[in-house]
Amino acid sequence: MNPPLELLLRLPVDGVRIEGLLSLPAAAQGLVLFAHGSGSSRHSPRNNFVAQVLRERGMGTLLMDLLTPEEDQDHATRFDIDLLTQRLLAATQWLQQDPATRALPIGCFGASTGAAAALRAAAELGTGMGAVVSRGGRPDLAGAHALARVTCPTLLLVGSRDEDVLELNRQAASHLRCLHSLTVIPGATHLFEEPGTLEAVARLAADWFEQHLPARDRPDAVSLSPQAAG
Repeated sequence: MNPPLELLLRLPVDGVRIEGLLSLPAAAQGLVLFAHGSGSSRHSPRNNFVAQVLRERGMGTLLMDLLTPEEDQDHATRFDIDLLTQRLLAATQWLQQDPATRALPIGCFGASTGAAAALRAAAELGTGMGAVVSRGGRPDLAGAHALARVTCPTLLLVGSRDEDVLELNRQAASHLRCLHSLTVIPGATHLFEEPGTLEAVARLAADWFEQHLPARDRPDAVSLSPQAAG
């Protein structure tokens, strides 16, 4: 059995390098790529909490910064869904090609604007994306056309007290044609800071990925592209 693997990746894309922390438990049966929201990063304590729960369930995680620190200072770039989607697609393509991860089914966990990028990427990838979970996301920013093209099972998680975002999620869900669920977390506001609410998000996300990411055999070799590792 291969030991757990943790590595900082620097993926070349669009003339820059975007960073992500890849964590693969031994015998991982799936891999979840985290698309962070505007103003957030792979260091987000909320997404790291969810990622830890996923790893405890036997899933690998890639906590990815889709923007460089300089790009993240620009408000317009933070909300450039096309750019975020292209970066997410580039990271997914790398995962699908590297020997350490190419046999693993891929899911995506998106927060805020990252949820819109996750759903647009899912629309582009078709069967290449196994499942999507959105936490307090803005799936409406993906656009009705992209939402209607998503084929993978999609879970939208929103706090009951996050009323504006909840309504936007209801509107987005009306455009989805795939298997999907809009689940409201009682008592939660946008950041899920209330006791027990983030734990509920992590549990529901892990359940969704366990149910909908198809199990595949891990490759025997663990080898990461030298262009990305480091």
